[in-house]
Amino acid sequence: MSYRFSLAYLTVMDATPPEAVQIAAACGYDHVGLRLLPAGNESPFPLLSDARLLRETRAVLQDTGVTVADIEIVRIGAQFDPQRYLPLLERGAELGARHVLVAGDDDNLDRCAGHFARFCELAVQYRLTADLEPMPWTGVKNVRDALQVIETAGSGNGYILIDALHFDRSDSTLEQVAAIAPGRINYVQFCDAPHIDNPTLEQLIFTARDERMLPGAGEIDLKGLLQAIPADTVLSIEVPRKAEARHLSAQQRAQQGLEALKRLIG
Repeated sequence: MSYRFSLAYLTVMDATPPEAVQIAAACGYDHVGLRLLPAGNESPFPLLSDARLLRETRAVLQDTGVTVADIEIVRIGAQFDPQRYLPLLERGAELGARHVLVAGDDDNLDRCAGHFARFCELAVQYRLTADLEPMPWTGVKNVRDALQVIETAGSGNGYILIDALHFDRSDSTLEQVAAIAPGRINYVQFCDAPHIDNPTLEQLIFTARDERMLPGAGEIDLKGLLQAIPADTVLSIEVPRKAEARHLSAQQRAQQGLEALKRLIG
């Protein structure tokens, strides 16, 4: 089976967008993920407004043949206004991106679905999909919640994004993943981590954003997850390792992540 691989932003978060593309090409990735808006309260990333950086990034994409799989990140809260994400969508289209990573911060799932549908209406104008990622500390906590939002929204370009870490630390099951309608998953984020019973909010967020493990080095059932997803799913390596970044370059970390996942696949 021939998989396609994408280098996620968090794996090489210390690299600039052009550097991330170059690293992806050097390591043998097919795609790259780029962050334009922050996950927290930081300022927007330079790629969103810096025309020179956009030109440099597009030039490297063209030179290497690497393509942008996804851009990050849209957060849907109770007061969500999709119009404020127009600059993100426009930039994504200029980069040739395919997917937008979406987080659901509203635990009123019906309201979240309405907002998700409105965002999908905008995204489709830029030939982008909206890929909803359940995270256990957000309003959309698990696979069940995400599917409810997507199905209620009823948008043709609305998809679910599975993150191996969040899958493992929520009450989601492999059976739920395997039952997802064909064509509703574009990509899955792979990493590993130790098993923790009843993790705290701080543990959930710290591991997710700072210290994950290479695929195969922890206790997540990654082989089971591979078997549960469609064969044409893009596999994204999302392995932030801030401690190891002190002595390993971004390219070394990207290479290790890809090699680890390929070993797991066999």
